[in-house]
Order: sequence, then C-alpha cells, then structure tokens
Amino acid sequence: MFTATLDTSVLWPSLQRDFILSLAIEGTYRPTWSSAILDELQFHEEAKLVKRGMPVAEAARRAATLIAAMRREFADAEVDGWQPLEGTFGLPDPDDEHVLAAAVIAGAGAIVTENLKDFPADRIPPGIQVLSARECAKNTVALNPRLALAAVHEIASRSGRYGATLAVGEILETLRDRYGMIEAVDMMTEAESA
Repeated sequence: MFTATLDTSVLWPSLQRDFILSLAIEGTYRPTWSSAILDELQFHEEAKLVKRGMPVAEAARRAATLIAAMRREFADAEVDGWQPLEGTFGLPDPDDEHVLAAAVIAGAGAIVTENLKDFPADRIPPGIQVLSARECAKNTVALNPRLALAAVHEIASRSGRYGATLAVGEILETLRDRYGMIEAVDMMTEAESA
C-alpha cells in the first residue's frame, strides 16, 4: 500500500483533513506523521478554535480530542526514530526537517504539504514525491472514484456533531472551491452519475 507522510499544513483545514483521512480509512493509502506533526496540529487547531470564539479550555480539549482520535484511528501512522535524521537534509526551513525525517523512516512515497517551496527536489531523497493536498486527492481519487465518493458520504453522515450538517453536494463544493480539488471532485461527481 502507498504510504504518504501528511504535513500539518494539510491536516489543519478541518474538512480537507477529514477528506484526506477518510480516503485513508477507505484503504486507498497509508497515512503517516511524527509526534512533532501532531504537536503542531494540536497547537494550531487550538488557536484556530480560539480565534473562532471558543473558550480556551474548550478549544484545548477539542484539539487534544482530535489528536487522540487520530492516534486511535490510525494506530500505525505515528513513526518513531525520526529524530536522528532531523537537521540532516538542509531544507530551507529547518522547522520542516522533522517532516522529511518522518517520511524517510516511514518509507513514504510522498510528503503531502502545502509548503511545497520548503521541500525543494534537490533536497528530497529519491523515491519521495512532494505533493499538495490537491495533487494527493487527485491521484488517490483516480484509483477508485466510487470509494472516494463513499468517503464523502461518510463525512456527510458524521457531520453535525460540532458544526453544521453537510450534504454530500456541499462537501464536494467546498473541496472544489475552497481547497481547489477540482479534478478529484469531477471524478467523484462523474462516478456518482454513472
């Protein structure tokens, strides 16, 4: 199974995270991350919720619950032993070294990040691609658009617990318009109408 290391930048947007991880739940790829990625995600998720008006204690609880759920649902995703490699790649932003180190230890075929400029090709070991969430979604959905659409239906069925209830069409529209996943959404829409 294809393995991808997910950077905080693709996990921070809530619906994008839900979609990317739901594709993994459907068995389309294996996600990986480091403890440092999860720590960053928890920090940024808490800050996002506070900015939206949630009390600090509740935001901290919700962010911690998210990380606990990710660790529970993807028990084999968190890689250990990446720390000795951190700082050995010469990336433009030293704060991104842990992502590449985790990808190497995980045997990942891709790093999925929105910070593409921070992962220049000449610094990435052979066999690891650097993809945006949009590219990852397109490639993954192309493998089985019906399975990807099932993931969207599952997201719709879970919606409403912490926010608005979302219809499948609303989720697809958001993935297309907010996250630029045009090709992935087109493939799923075509699969739905076939």
